[in-house]
Amino acid sequence: MENSIKLTFILSLLTLMLYRYEIVNAQEKASPILWQIETKDGNVYYGKIISQSQEILRLETENLGILTIPVENIRSIRELSENEVKDGEIWPENAQATRYFFAPNGYGLRKGEGYYQNVWIFFNQLSFGVSDNFSVGLGMVPLFLFAGAPTPIWITPKLSVPVKKDKLNLGVGALVGTVIGEGSTGFGMAYGVLTVGDRNKNLNIGLGYGFADGGWADTPLINIGGMLRLSPKGYLLTENYFVVVDGSAFGAFSIGGRTVWNRFSLDYGGFVPFNDVDGLIIVPWLGFVVPLGK
Repeated sequence: MENSIKLTFILSLLTLMLYRYEIVNAQEKASPILWQIETKDGNVYYGKIISQSQEILRLETENLGILTIPVENIRSIRELSENEVKDGEIWPENAQATRYFFAPNGYGLRKGEGYYQNVWIFFNQLSFGVSDNFSVGLGMVPLFLFAGAPTPIWITPKLSVPVKKDKLNLGVGALVGTVIGEGSTGFGMAYGVLTVGDRNKNLNIGLGYGFADGGWADTPLINIGGMLRLSPKGYLLTENYFVVVDGSAFGAFSIGGRTVWNRFSLDYGGFVPFNDVDGLIIVPWLGFVVPLGK
């Protein structure tokens, strides 16, 4: 009986010591909570919040020491996720993870987020997150500036469904447009997309059916795209299209990149069409995006 009591006491003590070791070890390994503070003058700081009152926020940074920032000068405060800290280096959140050059993926704009996209001056689109799962875009090619030429306009609603957070996302949406200045010119596409991966590294497969003047296409348009983040500001992009018409395959391959700064980003690359094209043709892509909202 006495030996049993001793054994129970020893096992309990060992269990308590092991439990305490695991707690302390886990605390030592846990990454400290880091915050992103953006001020109204456009500066962005990263660090640990030491204290905060209604007037002053004190932030401990790695390079600048302890900063005292008036609360009235702060535009936004956001806690960094695990994906935003790579080997001790800050990789800001990918604010343009919802699309490649043009094609959408399964991720969506969050409520209050938005951006303005311009490609080769003529293509313009403004997109906005209505909720965390629903966004809408409005686009135009302003040809009316050239002697009142007919002008294409469109709307792009999109519903995003996170199946598994940062792993698998579904998206459904449409592009519905018309040409101002011409009759019976309705056009567009309904689509669905599946995105595997997180907002920094993913592969996207999409399927869409186009329509024009009240009729639908007989075969779908297949889109395969991908994104790979190489550095805090640099991305590798690809966006590829395939469609079969009357037994012949048509489409285009692309490769390029994206460079992101604080309030501006630049997309660049080239598209290579295939089938019924004599020789190698590379169609250059150059566009910029200005993030809006939060």
